[in-house]
This record gives sequence, C-alpha cells and structure tokens, in this order.
Amino acid sequence: MSPPRIKTASALLKGEGMARVYETDILEWSELQAAALAARDVDALDWDNLAEEIEDVGSNQFHSVQSHIVQALLHQLKVIAWPNLPYVDGWEAEVRQERGHIRRRFANSMRRKINMDELYRDALDALPATQDRVPAGPVPKECPVTLDDLLAPPAVVEES
Repeated sequence: MSPPRIKTASALLKGEGMARVYETDILEWSELQAAALAARDVDALDWDNLAEEIEDVGSNQFHSVQSHIVQALLHQLKVIAWPNLPYVDGWEAEVRQERGHIRRRFANSMRRKINMDELYRDALDALPATQDRVPAGPVPKECPVTLDDLLAPPAVVEES
C-alpha cells in the first residue's frame, strides 16, 4: 500500500520542489494541492501558484462565456446578412448551441463585467464581407439582443 499522497506533497515542498512540480507537471501539482487542501495541510500548499490558479479558473470561465456570446452573435448576424442562403438552418442551430453553452457556464457575478456592445463589435468584426460570393446584407449597427435574451431558455415548440 502506498503512503498517503499528502506526505508526498509535504516532502516535495522542501526547498522549491513544489514550484518545480508546478512548472513541469501541472496535473500532478493540482492533485497534490487538492490533497493538501482536503487534508487542511497548510504547510504543503503552494500559496503563490495556488492563488494564481484559483484566479485563472474564474477568468477562464468568464472568457469562455464571452467567447460563446460572440459566436452566438456572429451566427445570428450571418442569418440576418444572408437570409436566403442554404446555411441558415445550420447557423440557427449554432446560435441555439452557443446559447446552451452560455446558459451552462454563466454565473451571475459575470453580469457586471459582460459588455454586450463590445462583444457585438467583436462579432461584427468577425463577420465576413461575403459568403459564397454573396455580399452581406445590412445588419444592425447596435446589438439586437440583450444578455437576458441569450440566457433565456429555448422556446418550447408544441406539436399539434
């Protein structure tokens, strides 16, 4: 039977061992840190890197939501710009899929940081000038949806 993992974490901490593990094997480092946290072994914690990683978790989640918003807006813009192309159904499906990603990853604390106007400008910048050699039709200059629109559950279609 192998010794508990926390002893390994404490041993590695001597000198700069834990920082080396962080730099060379982030998975091993995260497992050791999780074990140290679970055991409440404050001496085994790599405080500087742990604080940075915790901050990164929130930041990555926030950037993921922003990216999905831009993608939802971009596909909606394509539907508006080229309503007669055969790709419309696919673009609308992409909008629904991106909205699902947004709903699953969104945390209410993000609301104060999300700038829909800025994200809409990003989507406008990503919109191609042509699609299959067809120039883009007119699109709204201002964002046509709100964050709440994107977060709303999909409409349920009742069959008759």
